[in-house]
Amino acid sequence: MGKRLTIVLDDEIVKKLRVIQAKKISKSANSVSFSNVINTELKRLLK
Repeated sequence: MGKRLTIVLDDEIVKKLRVIQAKKISKSANSVSFSNVINTELKRLLK
């Protein structure tokens, strides 16, 4: 389990992340948490 952290995101970034989350949910039978989307995108961008 990761570290709990509080951050402030711009509304524009939240909207983009929610779109990504919605796409992942529509492709999967499992739930996709917002935290999971943030972690996945950060890992992808920081490689």
